[in-house]
Amino acid sequence: MLRPWRPEDAPSIARHADDPQVAANLRDVVPCPYQLSDAEEFIRLCRAAEPEQAIFRAIVVDGQAVGSGALTRGTDVCRRSAALGYWLGPAFWGRGIMTKAVEEMCRTGFEAWDIVRIYAEPFAHNAGSRRVLEKAGFALEGVMRCGIWKNGRLRDYCMYALLRPETP
Repeated sequence: MLRPWRPEDAPSIARHADDPQVAANLRDVVPCPYQLSDAEEFIRLCRAAEPEQAIFRAIVVDGQAVGSGALTRGTDVCRRSAALGYWLGPAFWGRGIMTKAVEEMCRTGFEAWDIVRIYAEPFAHNAGSRRVLEKAGFALEGVMRCGIWKNGRLRDYCMYALLRPETP
């Protein structure tokens, strides 16, 4: 289901990421429309990342990359935490794929690093993403009111976290 990125994933990712429903729930760094050149650059950056700082994985269904999972390790006083990011092509929503991918990403992060906390910040209106996190064992820690500006509107976002199982 999850594997490292390959250059040949670019056409599939460009096809699945080029959807306003995907872009509406991601940071503005993800362009809309999403083109093949965007996918190629994204994959290049993922493959060049230092494994001590970031883990990027393709979410694969029937041999094709249809989404992305990422863990980015914090720095300085946040060095024992990691941020989780993810997206999945709309054709694959509602099948439990993302919950399994998030669970696997978290296992990978806890095994690879000495982190104690993985957090995610979905937009508050994104019920599907919030449900994924809750099914994967994340706890809602708070709602950050008017914390983001997306598509010309102030929006709330949520802070979810999962602690390493043996953390007191």
